[in-house]
Amino acid sequence: MPKKGNRKRLKFRSGDICSESVTVADFANADPAVVKSGRVKKAVANAVEKEVKLLCGLEASQGSLQEVFSSVSSLTGDALESSDDLDPGEDGVNEPKEARKKKNKRRKECSECSDGEDYTVDIWLVLASYIRPEDVCTFALICRNAWTVTCTAAFWTRLYKRHYSLDAYLPFRLQPDSIARKRCLRARVIRSLFHLYEPFSSRVSLSPALPESPHTTLLNSKCLLFWVNKVVGTRPEPMWEFNFKFVKPAMRCKAGSATRGLLLPRQYEEVHANPDSDCYLLQVTTLNFIFTSIVMGMTLSLFNINVNADMRHHRVCLVFQDAPLQQGRRKGEQGGTQVVLDPVHSVRLMDWWHPQYPSSPYT
Repeated sequence: MPKKGNRKRLKFRSGDICSESVTVADFANADPAVVKSGRVKKAVANAVEKEVKLLCGLEASQGSLQEVFSSVSSLTGDALESSDDLDPGEDGVNEPKEARKKKNKRRKECSECSDGEDYTVDIWLVLASYIRPEDVCTFALICRNAWTVTCTAAFWTRLYKRHYSLDAYLPFRLQPDSIARKRCLRARVIRSLFHLYEPFSSRVSLSPALPESPHTTLLNSKCLLFWVNKVVGTRPEPMWEFNFKFVKPAMRCKAGSATRGLLLPRQYEEVHANPDSDCYLLQVTTLNFIFTSIVMGMTLSLFNINVNADMRHHRVCLVFQDAPLQQGRRKGEQGGTQVVLDPVHSVRLMDWWHPQYPSSPYT
């Protein structure tokens, strides 16, 4: 039986740790050779906590990370110590010699490949309280457990509560009572952030009325809905909004290729449900009412914005096909239904998270 006292450990000096030399990434991928038992030193936990609070400006909860680190690390240390008590010769006594050699070789390869500690989801859930909304994607790419945290309902609920304020204007569907529902929770929180979070709301306010170049995003998209609204403003004559709701075509995988993306945990599928995830809304405002053809269920093959004949306003041309445009054929080779809107006051293409995007019954 190997003795525990014979294990060599590197000496740890608290003076070597400071908020500048320790980062969250270094702590997540800590080298087990530094402390073989897996225990996190108090100075390391305090340094990480101090760095996180300095980076985030104490926006999130003021809870200490020391208790979480110490509890999880103690469990890891106990597991490692219990594994050291096992005699290597006792494992596989009745196995053939070649099988034992292969097993020992695999263990050696695994020990060489493991260059970090695998911490539980609880630690990443605590760290998620300090993540800004625009850094959620970066946080989810750290490791699998960090990604799992971003799938939970607790993560999105806390993110909403951190930025919610009573004096902020929110639609009824984005009020705290609606956030309590689990279905489509992620979509509702993201839409709420475009009302509550200033960096997100500024993106919407800075978008131009007329895009600089035609949108190729809508090509081969299917028109689901089409409706017209009358807009009464400062002008003596009303304007008209022509709304086209499109859905992007489904991605086709090549024959023999398999997607290896991460699958959502089954218990969090309702949290990430979003019926409008692949939808866009094209809103064209015209100065006059224009009679158009019915294009619902048709596929958009051409979208152009140019100056009209009098050189005073813009003109929008939409061409729809009964079926998606075939590859290898030019757009002009196939006929279709043409919709011309002239004169045009503004053109806007809105994603599902846009504040003015029409909501569905669930979102």
